[in-house]
Amino acid sequence: MNARKSVLHSDLAKIDARGVEAADYDEIPELCDEFFEQADQHRGGVLVKRGRGRPPGSTKAQMNLRIDIDVIEAYKSQGDGWQTRMNQALREWAKSHGIMR
Repeated sequence: MNARKSVLHSDLAKIDARGVEAADYDEIPELCDEFFEQADQHRGGVLVKRGRGRPPGSTKAQMNLRIDIDVIEAYKSQGDGWQTRMNQALREWAKSHGIMR
């Protein structure tokens, strides 16, 4: 698009020459801790949802574990909480075999 000064009815050089003064920032609110606590966080252009991760003081650890697909599907088919149920099944087995109290 060719934008000529006469078409814009403006003198852009005059605007560019004005510069920015401290008074121009008076209307901008200061960013405090509360602002950042409520702000959305993005990583690589993707929204990172708040509240993710384990709560402080959690005794659980994340790990990679290979489990047969049919076992995973059986737990998933029972609905939400399948990982908690799988954890409980492992705990019960460990207790029943004397490797855990």
